Amino acid sequence: MSGDRAGLAALTAEVVDCRRCPRLVSWREQVATEKRAAFADQEYWGRPAPGFGDPDARLLVLGLAPAAHGANRTGRVFTGDRSGDWLYAALWRCGMANQPTSVSRDDGLELHGAYVTAAVRCAPPANKPLPAERDTCFPYLVRELELLREVRAILCLGGFAWDAALRLRAALGDPAPRPKPRFGHGAELPGARWALIGCYHPSQQNTFTGRLTEPMTDDVLLRARELAGMGAP
Repeated sequence: MSGDRAGLAALTAEVVDCRRCPRLVSWREQVATEKRAAFADQEYWGRPAPGFGDPDARLLVLGLAPAAHGANRTGRVFTGDRSGDWLYAALWRCGMANQPTSVSRDDGLELHGAYVTAAVRCAPPANKPLPAERDTCFPYLVRELELLREVRAILCLGGFAWDAALRLRAALGDPAPRPKPRFGHGAELPGARWALIGCYHPSQQNTFTGRLTEPMTDDVLLRARELAGMGAP
């Protein structure tokens, strides 16, 4: 069974046009107008960032939300900021990307066996979506996983993504045990259809302080490949 390419394309079009959360719409468009000085000559995307990757992916990489001057500028999830630099370089080292860099929507990046998305599709102020915004965006994530029929493992970048993945599995008939499994780097949760594995978010707060290193990221990604049934790169 392969991924539903037509369904994913239709979902992408719907996500990009979404204006359901007034606070997020206002913020993402304000950022796109005011811009950061380093990107003053660039046209910002200023819309929701859809998922990106291989429709036949066996691994879903799940983040929190687009960065204000990253995906909100470039239009591709985890692209144009330090977190994206870290993530895609790691995917390349682990055999799931054709190049180690991700700078724009037209830079030639392709993913193999992996699909990258976020629990919330619009850049939120202070990187903190409200619970109502998280819940409004959640149906997009449910539909996305339904369309990615080959996915067998979900790599959760941070606690927000871990909680979203638990809710996602429950919504699709695979609830987590009680008490709720706790997030941690390298934490694993088997499932009837999708295994979860946790990874510290590749934010500068974690990578600059050494809380998350390249070897740590690579180890988790290689384990995620195993959980997804992909084997060694």
